[in-house]
Parts: sequence; C-alpha cells; structure tokens
Amino acid sequence: MSQMPQQAAVSKCPSCEEPLEPGDRFCGACGYDLSVVPAPPEDSPTVVMNGAAPEEPRPARDEVDWPTARDSDGQGRPAPVHAAAELPGTDSGGSPLPSQEPSAPGEPAREPGRESAQEHSSGVRLDRPAEPDEYPLQAPAPRSAPAPAAAGAGGKVCVACRAGRVDRDGYCENCGHAQPRERDHMEQESGPVAAVSDRGLRHHRNEDAFSVGCTALPDGAPATVAIVCDGVSSATRPDDASLAASRAAGESLLGALPRGTHPQQAMHDAILAASHAVNALAAEPATAREQAPHQNAPACTLVGAVVTAGLLVVGWVGDSRVYWVPADRATPPARLTEDDSWAAQMVAAGLMSEAEAYADERAHAITGWLGADAYELEPHTASFKPDRPGVVVVCTDGLWNYAESAQEMADAMPLDAAVRPLHSARVLVGHALDGGGHDNVTVALLPFPAPPQGAGSA
Repeated sequence: MSQMPQQAAVSKCPSCEEPLEPGDRFCGACGYDLSVVPAPPEDSPTVVMNGAAPEEPRPARDEVDWPTARDSDGQGRPAPVHAAAELPGTDSGGSPLPSQEPSAPGEPAREPGRESAQEHSSGVRLDRPAEPDEYPLQAPAPRSAPAPAAAGAGGKVCVACRAGRVDRDGYCENCGHAQPRERDHMEQESGPVAAVSDRGLRHHRNEDAFSVGCTALPDGAPATVAIVCDGVSSATRPDDASLAASRAAGESLLGALPRGTHPQQAMHDAILAASHAVNALAAEPATAREQAPHQNAPACTLVGAVVTAGLLVVGWVGDSRVYWVPADRATPPARLTEDDSWAAQMVAAGLMSEAEAYADERAHAITGWLGADAYELEPHTASFKPDRPGVVVVCTDGLWNYAESAQEMADAMPLDAAVRPLHSARVLVGHALDGGGHDNVTVALLPFPAPPQGAGSA
C-alpha cells in the first residue's frame, strides 16, 4: 500500500480513548478521523512574583442581616429545646419521616443521630433510597426480545439489543449501537472457488473487494476465476475503486473465456477493463472539486487467477499476491507474483536484501496501481502448468503481511484446503486477525485439479 500522510502524534483516540498504532488515519474502534485532531492547548501557568503567587480575588460575600429568634411567649423566656427526631418533617422525596418511638422503661437513652443496625435494616429512610442490586437493561435480553414492528415492515433489527430499529445512518434507535456494514465481512463460494474479506481490527471500513466465479471453455472444460482488489488508502474513495475494478475484471473474464479467448489474453484484457472502470470514477462535477479541493483520483491494486484444466494464469498490478501451495506439502510452495513496490525495486536493483527492504518504512509504497493518476499502466500476466494438484492463494497484503514467505503461507493453510476452500479462507483471514489485523484482509482460494499426464511448466 502507498504511504499514508503523517497525522497528529497521539497514542489514544480522542473520541473513545482506544489505543492507536503509528500511521493510523482513523480509529479502528469508532472510525474517528485522526487528521482533525486539534493541537494541544497552550498552557498559561501562573507566574510567581517575589516568591509568592498572587492571590485570586474572592467574590465579596453578601452581608445578611439575620433576624433575632422570637421568644416562645413574647416575654423573654426562651423557647423549649427539641431534638431533631422529635419534630415532624419530610424526606427529600416529600414523604413524612417515621416518628421516633420512645425508649422502653429501663432502656438507656440513645444519642441523637445514632441508630441500631436493626432499625437501619428495618426501613429507616435516609436522604436517598437504597440503590438496587441490579439495574434493568435498556433493552430486553437478545433471545427473549420481541421483534419490533418496524422489522416486520422491512426494517433492520439491531444486532446488539435485538429490539431497536436501525435508522438510515446505520445506528440503533434504541441503544445507539453502530451496525456492521455489508462490506465489513464478506464471504462467497462459487463452485470450487471461495473468497473471504474482512475489515480487520484497525481500519474503520473495508477497502478491499473481490469477485469469484466459474464458467466453461468452448470445449466444455471448467474454468474458475478469482479477482482481488485492494483500495489505496491515501486515495479518495478507495473502497469504490476496489469494488469497481473487481466487478469489471470478473465480468470481463467470465465473458471472454467461454468465447475461446486464451486465459492469459483474457486476464490482460480484464486488467484493462478494471483500469477503465476505476478511471471513470475520477470524473466528478465541477462543484465536487470546489467543495473538496484536496481530493485525488480513486485508486486500487488488482491481482487475479484463472484455473483451467492443466493451466494456471495469474495477473496483477500492485502489491497483492498469488501463492501456489501443492497438495503434497512435502513439495515446496511458491510465490507467483512480484510486487510493484519500493521494496521490490530495491531488491531487484541489488541495493538491499529482501529482509532489509521489507523492514524499511517505505517498503509498501507501491509503484503500480489502477487509477486516473497512475503512471503508464503495465499489466503483468504469467501462465504456469503445475505438474501436481494444489491450491492457488490470491490475497491482499492484509494477509501476506502475516505470512510473507510461501512456506509461511502454506503452514497457515489447512491441509484440506482443496476440498474445503471456504473454511480454509476463513482460517487464513483468522490468521491475519490473530496476528494484529492492522489492514483489511481478503483471500480467495482456487483448487487446482490433478493435471493431465505429460503436463509441465509453461
């Protein structure tokens, strides 16, 4: 991914006080925009003069002329003294106070203000009523809560309290809980191919998108397709860019393969179609540029794979990757793509080792992407003819950041991935979330069947 602009140096979210990671543009818990964090207020300490701080003026106290207490009989004799408990009164709620019962003969008099533990527990009211042991919840328990009438009319029910109606802004009108958006977690299975995408633990929205499907070649042989796109976070509307690119590329492949187009040519054309779809997002009304002058063109990366009988074709622009994991784990896995990134350029030029390059803070600055402001578009495609069955892993850097080498990716994937691709995709997404989930995570798995006899590398 491209580098993000520097934000205010804060360790906690100013809105919800959740811890932040360096480089976060938004709070991962509440989505607070960290770019608008105000600078700390200037301190104006009191200056001590001659060893002593000046005293702040105190407000003048009003002089009150209190009247003299009246005599009981008007002839100078004082009024009789009463204990507080002997006078009628009310508590803070306006209810009469209980009368003080006289002590039994022979029982010592009690001091004013003291009471026995038995009286305290038997109902003597104080200034405020006793607090209940448990406070009632704002909404009934989820399992026993009746569905609101709005839900029956097509409205959504809150996932937290299961009783409130969700308003147009995505919040519950009963408990105020923000509802998960459709793209926060997506899963799809189409024939033998499956994909899972998740928002992750740090981003306030999912800027990844995918497209999977299966079709047939003119000779009737099956073909499976997977496209995965990752929105460039520093660009405007990265979520729209990834969605448009994945849909355009997927539709292009599923339309070209049945017509007999070679899979590698079809992949090249699909990347161009995705590029045109993302470029179209940059066309804005003149008023939009005036209202948001600092916006730039939407952008994303793309990676895809096509699996046919005995042939594997991959294509990419950016730093998302394709891995090959054979069914026989004794055979070494392999990475089939090369990143369009600063780190990859440093390694290719021999200026740094791979470990040194990817440890640098500039490692994920991409050098290739889809978008109206991209450099000259150079779609990468490659074809392979594996000589054994296996699984093709198509993923964004939200996953391979936690399983960078091909062997690490193979170790994180279940052994039965070829027969349970959706389950295995969930496992890989969970692996990234367990590792920290600092980015959106998307992965698609395409089982590669046993090739015909005599197949070899292309």
